[in-house]
Amino acid sequence: MTPPPVKKVCVVGLGYTGLPTAAVLASRGYEVHGVEVNAQAIETINAGKAHIVEPELDMLVQAAVNTGKLRAHAEPAKADAFILCVPTPCTEEHEPDLDYVMQATRSIAPFVEVGNLIILESTSPPGTTEQIADVLYEETGFPSGLNVAHAPERVLPGRILREVVENDRLIGGIDEPSTEAAAEFYRTFVSGELHLTNARTAETAKLVENAFRDVNIAFANEISRLSDDLEIDVWELVDLANKHPRVDILRPGPGVGGHCIAVDPWFLVSRSPTTTKLIRTAREVNDSKPRWVVERVKRRAERFKNPRIACLGLAYKPNVDDLRESPAVEVVRGLVEADIGEVRVVEPFLERHEEFDLIPAEKALVDADIVVLLVAHTPFKKIPRKLMEEKSVVDVCGLFR
Repeated sequence: MTPPPVKKVCVVGLGYTGLPTAAVLASRGYEVHGVEVNAQAIETINAGKAHIVEPELDMLVQAAVNTGKLRAHAEPAKADAFILCVPTPCTEEHEPDLDYVMQATRSIAPFVEVGNLIILESTSPPGTTEQIADVLYEETGFPSGLNVAHAPERVLPGRILREVVENDRLIGGIDEPSTEAAAEFYRTFVSGELHLTNARTAETAKLVENAFRDVNIAFANEISRLSDDLEIDVWELVDLANKHPRVDILRPGPGVGGHCIAVDPWFLVSRSPTTTKLIRTAREVNDSKPRWVVERVKRRAERFKNPRIACLGLAYKPNVDDLRESPAVEVVRGLVEADIGEVRVVEPFLERHEEFDLIPAEKALVDADIVVLLVAHTPFKKIPRKLMEEKSVVDVCGLFR
């Protein structure tokens, strides 16, 4: 049975993925009913502004709100399609926490009708989309007639608006009609190629993508620790090794952050612990890197009496305000807890932080004894080198390389 055309879309979760997706859909003529639990975010969006930092998003949200195509609400409403863009974190035991997904599913259940399309975009463990379908069948009483699919987001903060449209998409339904219905919808706004499969394969593919990247980053981070032990320059080492035509070592850092790579590999480990030993080890290597950085700074601090320590960067990657799973935050927190000196924190992409007082880079550096370079933000690259002279510099992001 051919599903009815989609005219109204309910997007549940207006965060880093949901809001850009909602704004893009509105720009394509869809009526978008956004759902968000954060009251301040609702107010900001309905005023035509974005509550997150993403290039050009403010303009797109303003246009969508002004045309009446986008409105944020606290509760769902009837729609032709529902898109779930809610967090899927890990517990402290590294088990998937699907509470947000299941709460979102139950929240839309009273509004779902036969023929509707329900899409999970949140990165999730294999089998989650089938669980959503089971919950909806249980809550709605419909034994069939719903099109349920997984289309994992594959966007990079800083490029989200472009990548929502241009990136290839994986589309996996719980059955063939669901896959086709979801693909028909995404074809209306995605210029990238759509790759059709089943829900469980789509879920696993997204996790494997991020686990692949995590393993490669772990290699780079392990090489940085090896270089420190051997007292050689890791940046020169990586550059020289990459001269080989078939070698492409990534750049090390203070760890791994973000809502995907730092979390998703654990979903695979949780589903099959005996077959994912390399994936687990990579996670452990990357998770331990912030502690290693703290210990490295503590060794430098022994040379000073109550040193002034300037920490540059809190975000999980350059040129964004995203702190999710940020190893830089872990490093700063670890230095504060170690109480080895005065810790000064610089993050140009945030106006304030609930835990740390933020100050301008020039003020933090002027009489600092130790400088910890955590994030290669573009503004930091413009800092005069003379401000670094005669300071003990711990560069874990290759800022000036």
